[in-house]
Amino acid sequence: MGFINEIVIIFLLSIGVIIVCARLRLPATVGFLISGMLCGPSVLGIVSDQHAVGMLAEIGVALLLFTIGMELSGEALARLRKPVLVGGTLQIGVTVAVVAGLAVMRGYSLPVGICFGYLAALSSSAIVLSDLQRSGQTNTPHGRLILAILVLQDILFAPMLVTIPLFAGMVDLTFASVFKAIAQITGVLGGVLLFAKYGLPRLMLMVVRTRLRELVLLTTLGLCMGMAMLTHALGLSLSLGAFLAGLMLARSEYSMNVIAGVLPYRDVFMSLFFISVGMLLDVSFLLENPARVALLTLVFIVVKALLVLPAVYFQGYPWRTAILTALPLAQIGEFSFVLAAEEMRDSILAPELYQLFLAVSILSMMLTPGLIALGPRLADLVGKLQKKREIPDLEEDPDAEEAGRSLANHLLIAGFGVSGKHLAQAAKGAGIDYVILEMNPDTVQRCKDQEPIFYGDASQPSVLEHLNIGAARVMAIVISDPAAVRAATLAARSMNPNLHIIARTRFLAEVGPLQNLGANEVIAEEFESSLEVFSRALGKYLVPRQDIANFVAHVRAENYDMTRKLALQSAHLETLVEHLPDVGVQAVRLEEGSALAGKSLIESELRRKHGVTVVAIRKGEAMLATPDANARLEPGDIVYLLGEEPHLHLAEALFCPAAVPAPAADEADG
Repeated sequence: MGFINEIVIIFLLSIGVIIVCARLRLPATVGFLISGMLCGPSVLGIVSDQHAVGMLAEIGVALLLFTIGMELSGEALARLRKPVLVGGTLQIGVTVAVVAGLAVMRGYSLPVGICFGYLAALSSSAIVLSDLQRSGQTNTPHGRLILAILVLQDILFAPMLVTIPLFAGMVDLTFASVFKAIAQITGVLGGVLLFAKYGLPRLMLMVVRTRLRELVLLTTLGLCMGMAMLTHALGLSLSLGAFLAGLMLARSEYSMNVIAGVLPYRDVFMSLFFISVGMLLDVSFLLENPARVALLTLVFIVVKALLVLPAVYFQGYPWRTAILTALPLAQIGEFSFVLAAEEMRDSILAPELYQLFLAVSILSMMLTPGLIALGPRLADLVGKLQKKREIPDLEEDPDAEEAGRSLANHLLIAGFGVSGKHLAQAAKGAGIDYVILEMNPDTVQRCKDQEPIFYGDASQPSVLEHLNIGAARVMAIVISDPAAVRAATLAARSMNPNLHIIARTRFLAEVGPLQNLGANEVIAEEFESSLEVFSRALGKYLVPRQDIANFVAHVRAENYDMTRKLALQSAHLETLVEHLPDVGVQAVRLEEGSALAGKSLIESELRRKHGVTVVAIRKGEAMLATPDANARLEPGDIVYLLGEEPHLHLAEALFCPAAVPAPAADEADG
């Protein structure tokens, strides 16, 4: 019972530490590391059997590799093909090469230097991805690059682990040993492939048919740990076997059900892994060498961040994206602890050097949230200090220069994701001149023959000036980086006070700050999604569409101004609408079969019954401004309505075929 009591005490202590870390906005991983330091022999000495905790930690690492193997499907790798192969390879290769070179200069052999490079090359997936997900940056350009680099690091961890005994001289490279190793690896991989193709589908089908969740979980854990024990018996690591088991199950149609059952167990064992790492640190060593540890940590963070920059910049991304990618990766990862333990056993790391590595690793992990928060500020500072614009391609592009001179009253689209593509299609269909700015060089290269798209950073004033921002009418900012959205809004507003800026953001909390920076309209994805959800839900209960539209308008009015007005060519009308925040202008096409077709304005009773005023009618190319009461509405006319938002939404139905009469204006007010 002694060991069980120790585990319970560890978990109870971890709860308190993690609560404190959460209030300080530190990730749970940091809390587990601190808990391990407190429970370790150098502080409280709660745990007497560190070997047992270490065994549980190895299970956690194996389960982590298992889930990573399951998530690394061929489709996922194909989507990140270039960032993984180019960015990941450059980051790992440059880091290992530089660290190995520094080690050789200090008198170590090249194989030992490469092993040191392994430790520095890996970053913490657990800390970085959780922080990016919490801050909503996973779909940003730098978020996708970080994910791609971390994916390749996870893939190469297993080969690194296998080669450590070779570099340590623990394995003799005789012909017989090489042949034996190749035969073992070939046999394991061949057996895994055969079982995955012929045996696994039948086994999983029999298990799933029982409809017993417990049996599915038991089978999954059995396959994971069984494969891990097989590779361990062959002289390889437990983690490699678990990784192969994950790859094997990833091709199964039951993989999602399997991974959902394993994740809670993985998280529990991974918490023990970080606690066990914290126990290994000798706090007295840290207290005796605070300046040395702090200086080495600072040097390591700066050097690793600098080594990550080429992996991003050489792919064609600007310096801002490179900085936002480099800082989150400037720490030592959880897999480095596994490699360090292996190097310790093989006498590559001396005890004092091992303690120094642990201290620097834990401190760099603790500083990661601060580095992620520092990224946008540092990127802005570097942008201001640059004398030459960081995007010379646009400046030197004669097509962009010609396009900028010829554009006037145009739409500027910043970002060419899903929203940007839809907006470009709509603008093309409506005959509106538009130009696109995109920071992904691959997207620009792929679409340059089909769209007026240019490579550039919308937050840079010189880039906006090149595309004649002063003559633009509307700018739609539909990029995923919140900091870049704010910077682009501020730059565009300072260069064109009359520009109508529509910005998209993920969170409702960003609406106010963006409006303060100059955005006329801000679309919050979480808010719009909630409106769509409850609109569809109410529709299933046969709530009248007019009531749903009225409720949507009321909710919008209460939360933020999202009137989606189509401005008329009259400057006086635009000024009037701006000074009447509850009033909007909307353009509606009168369709064939509408009850209003053929009626005059006075016969339509739009103002008396429905609370909206017709301020203009477009008939083909002719614009009829301030029409009189006898002006007749014909199918195909575009009618411009002025009124309060709820009335505008209700009046839309009148212009459609077989429209259901909307309630009168006084009824809608009631």
